[in-house]
Amino acid sequence: MPSSAPAEVPPPAAGSQGVEQVAPSFSPLYQQIKALILRSLQAGEWRPGEAIPSELELAARFKVSQGTVRKAVDELAADNLLVRRQGKGTFVATHHEEQIQYRFLRLEPDHADALGGGANRTFLDCRRLRAPADVARALQMKQGEMVVEVRRVLHFSGQPVVLDDIWLPGHLFKGLTAERLSQYRGPMYALFESEFGVRMIRAEEKLRAVLADDDVARLLEVAPGAPLLSVERLAYTYGDQPVELRKGLYRTDRHHYRNELN
Repeated sequence: MPSSAPAEVPPPAAGSQGVEQVAPSFSPLYQQIKALILRSLQAGEWRPGEAIPSELELAARFKVSQGTVRKAVDELAADNLLVRRQGKGTFVATHHEEQIQYRFLRLEPDHADALGGGANRTFLDCRRLRAPADVARALQMKQGEMVVEVRRVLHFSGQPVVLDDIWLPGHLFKGLTAERLSQYRGPMYALFESEFGVRMIRAEEKLRAVLADDDVARLLEVAPGAPLLSVERLAYTYGDQPVELRKGLYRTDRHHYRNELN
């Protein structure tokens, strides 16, 4: 029978306060193993796209049963942090994978043929500025610290559908420019992951109905006062650190926002 806490753990990441804070003794054993695997992911022991050790190897490392490890890995896979591949093993999820890269974009066409091969992006601006109070508060920064602000339009079938205003902590995204964003062919989160070492692992969203002002109406090619869906997203990396604030305005005359509730 395994003990109530793993007997062997990896060395803590820099700045860690130890396993006692990560996995309290009263939590189920598989949750403790999940926390330890998560800490290894956060420390970069296994990079996005790389295979993690097998369940047997992890069970030996933590001195627990294979079933305990499997339950922990199952939860991390359900959280889209790991990806199981039949006959190949378990890999660290990456935003370069199709099933991962679009999991934060919930916009779908009303008709399947309206997607037109995916989204085309136009970057309108990318600049560094001092964080406004609401942005600093959301990103848990001090007011006046530097942020990168990105504005872009997503087009589907040649029609502008989404206007995004995005704010990122400046110290994490040094060197990010509109030119670099435009040149990159993959999704933004894959760029953030591969070139800046920042991985978005979860997000919170707030939705409301708004009316288009004159500037937004021009960019989305709708009439001033047209109804739009406002989607404010706060994305987090490991350790529940907020690393992106995104305020999107969506046209919904040909598209809808779809979510699955379990």
